[in-house]
Amino acid sequence: MRLAGARSAFALLALAACAPVHAPLPTAPVAAGDRIAVTAIAVPLNPQDLAQNRIGDFHYAGGLALTSPDTARFHGLSDMEISADGRLSAISDEGDLLSARLSFDSKGRPIGLTDTALTVLSDLDGKPLQGKLEADAEGMTLLANGDRLVSFEQRHRIWLYPAAGGLPRAVPSPETQFPANGGMEALSAVPSLGPDVYVAAGEDSGETWTCRLSDGCVQGPTIAKPAEFGVVAVRPLPGGRMAWLLRAWDPVRGSRNSLQIHGPGGEIARLDMARPLTVDNYEALAAIPRKDGSVRFYLLSDDNFQSSQRTLLLAFDWKPSK
Repeated sequence: MRLAGARSAFALLALAACAPVHAPLPTAPVAAGDRIAVTAIAVPLNPQDLAQNRIGDFHYAGGLALTSPDTARFHGLSDMEISADGRLSAISDEGDLLSARLSFDSKGRPIGLTDTALTVLSDLDGKPLQGKLEADAEGMTLLANGDRLVSFEQRHRIWLYPAAGGLPRAVPSPETQFPANGGMEALSAVPSLGPDVYVAAGEDSGETWTCRLSDGCVQGPTIAKPAEFGVVAVRPLPGGRMAWLLRAWDPVRGSRNSLQIHGPGGEIARLDMARPLTVDNYEALAAIPRKDGSVRFYLLSDDNFQSSQRTLLLAFDWKPSK
């Protein structure tokens, strides 16, 4: 998904003009291989105040800027899952699947990726996805049995990739008309509702649907949001709570994000990010409940294959007051 509000060549040029320039993309179109190296550089929460380590009730647990010297396809990461033991999988909006393992320092802060592989998602016939119309993968989640669900924009649909391998298949998707570039960015399994239940949300509309593999989709509540924000990710939390990630961009204020924790009675916590904090086009969200009652959140940015943006992975710890 391109940045909200940056849906024209003019907007992309404005972004390049106002954003800091980072390391250039690899110039050679190296094909993605089974294994790639990933370089990780630590980033502060606030480059203008290196001592800042909190945003409200959210404690900053470290962050990384990620690049790969091995492939020109390590970009555009749009959703992810991270397990309690640090196994990471992510999809790109060019139809690639990233798998890796997070490594940590003695304080539990992420310090890098190892065992990293980048492969291509297949179509229903087992052939690699071709072209943006077919390969624009935006949402991803894992069901309890390990099957992977992926939602696509441009040609809006949800496919299931079996954990045991084999051909993907189409599964229930909301029966509605989405804008070409404003579809199902947010997708998550909800194990508390059943092993085959998943939630999807429209980026632009904020409308939500609860779906079952065996029984279609039913429309749910609409996420209240300012018009300039899009709903880009969702993850379930203990106690019937849900974490929603919203994203906005304009050429004056740049990227902004809002991580909102909703409970049965409404919003209970919020993490808002804007300049001068370390912001970029955060689209992916992972949430890992921990034994002490806290939750480790990860935010991952989609760099849009632009040298003026970065692939950033940030970690935050949050503990509900009750």
